[in-house]
Amino acid sequence: MKISYQAQGICAQVMNIETEGNIIKSVEIIGGCPGNREGYSRLLPGMDIEHVIQRLEGIPCKTKPSSCPDQLAQALKLCLAESQGAESAATEQAAFEPAE
Repeated sequence: MKISYQAQGICAQVMNIETEGNIIKSVEIIGGCPGNREGYSRLLPGMDIEHVIQRLEGIPCKTKPSSCPDQLAQALKLCLAESQGAESAATEQAAFEPAE
C-alpha cells in the first residue's frame, strides 16, 4: 500500500510511505531537513509499523506541538488503519460471495 501524507505544522511537507502488511517498504520525505529525510529513508524500511509508531509518536520539536518523527508516526497510523480496513473489506467480501 502506498500513501502520501500531508504533514501538519512542521518543516517537512509530504511523507510518501509504502508498506506491505505491517512492514515499511520505503519512506520519502519532501521538505524539511536533508539529514532527517535521508535518515528515515535508510532506517525505516523493513521495520514493523507498530514498533515505529510506539517509538516516534509524541516527540515534540522545540516549541511546536509536533515534529517530523511525530508526523511520521501519524502517517504510519493512517497506513495501518487503511491496511486493516482493506483486509477487513476483503474478508467481508469473501464471506459474502455467492457459492456456485
